Amino acid sequence: MDHATNTFGQRLAAAGRERGRLCVGIDPHPYLLEQWGLDNSAEALRTFSLRCVDAFADTAALVKPQVAFFERFGAAGFAVLEETLACLREVGCLTVADAKRGDIGSTMEGYGDAWLGESSPLRADSLTLSPYLGVGALGVAIATAQKNNRGVFVLAATSNPEARAIQAVPAGTADSIAQAVVDECAAFNAAEKKAGVAGSVGVVVGATVDNPPRLDSLNGPVLLPGVGAQGAGPEQVHAIVSEYPQLGFANVSRAVLQRGPKVDDLRKAVIKTADQFRD
Repeated sequence: MDHATNTFGQRLAAAGRERGRLCVGIDPHPYLLEQWGLDNSAEALRTFSLRCVDAFADTAALVKPQVAFFERFGAAGFAVLEETLACLREVGCLTVADAKRGDIGSTMEGYGDAWLGESSPLRADSLTLSPYLGVGALGVAIATAQKNNRGVFVLAATSNPEARAIQAVPAGTADSIAQAVVDECAAFNAAEKKAGVAGSVGVVVGATVDNPPRLDSLNGPVLLPGVGAQGAGPEQVHAIVSEYPQLGFANVSRAVLQRGPKVDDLRKAVIKTADQFRD
């Protein structure tokens, strides 16, 4: 990595200082399409997504399209996702594709190329990854991210209750699988830490988690879902990322999207929410 070029972690921290440390989701749930007066079609998906682009592109530090709600429409849905990512990329708004990919070998390399490759039409600034085939198996995708000045967010301690029994199990020398994931991700950021810059291998830690993993050694961004509709607020977010608050980004989706369909109302909701996550 050429440290003369800003890492994804540095770019994200800079966006957070400017706009507030908020990640806003583009989650076209069927019920939200209906609430916005739209039908359940690919064309409605496009209308929904481009309104979100208009509202979020210059207000949110990070925008996170949820891939599942696009791919349910097949090729037409992926075309909308490509357009959405391209529009955000054109205006310089950072993105994370919420695809939660995780595999091994050449398959994992293919996922990395698809979402983080320099020439892919689906390329985003970052990608969510699932580590349950081993964090090391994600290395080929992480290498693609670092080569192309992009980032990843690896699931560590998620906000859904079903995960707690698994993620709390001790692993090796770590007191939990969640902590082991964070520690292995920190190793990928070691060179950046030595250079005194933020790394680009981040983790996902739910803001509603009772016993979150320690993040003091991570040196990478943290995405914190569970804020807003799921009940967590600024206090929980600040407590989890207290060591490096500049790298902690609250993830809010439904609480903002429910303010649609008017672009001005969505913009106001982002700005108001982001104000809660500033220094």
